Amino acid sequence: MRVVFLDRDGVINMDRPDYVKNPDEFRFLPGVLDAIRRMAEAHVPVFVVSNQAGVGKGIMSPGQLEAVTRHMLDHIEAAGGRIRHIYYCIHHPDAGCDCRKPRPGLLIQARSDFDVDLRESVVIGDSWRDLETARLVGCRTALVLSGKTAIEEIERWDICPDYIGSDLSEAVDWLLKSSFAYAARADCLIER
Repeated sequence: MRVVFLDRDGVINMDRPDYVKNPDEFRFLPGVLDAIRRMAEAHVPVFVVSNQAGVGKGIMSPGQLEAVTRHMLDHIEAAGGRIRHIYYCIHHPDAGCDCRKPRPGLLIQARSDFDVDLRESVVIGDSWRDLETARLVGCRTALVLSGKTAIEEIERWDICPDYIGSDLSEAVDWLLKSSFAYAARADCLIER
């Protein structure tokens, strides 16, 4: 099965330097609910893969993360969208776990749990960590500029996304136009 993996903070909702600790702090980015609805209508399975180190750092509890997640899912479902499954890394950044992006443990777990074909799947994220996670398992990538990354930073990376868009809505446009029919890429989208 080929799927779309979405990062959460900076892709689905506004990122906060102090973490999204409760539903009142969760703010959907413009166009996200419609973009996820369009993927549901096109029968594209959507998964969320996100580092949530605020739990490991003791800034929020697992229950607070669950309340934020329930809030997010309720709004997505009310708008006609669907998230198939969510994978979080809740470990402290220094824990050395295999699931904290840029390590690919969350994607490997999805492959095991749902028979995901990672080479036919797409990761949509807002940072080099998302792209590196995808590269390690052969996923295609879309970078959105609605989160942490400025276009100028990309030129310094040794990772090249398959698509760059301003937000999730643009990335979903690209995805649905491709119908998951990926052509081989001659070179990077960024001119060097």
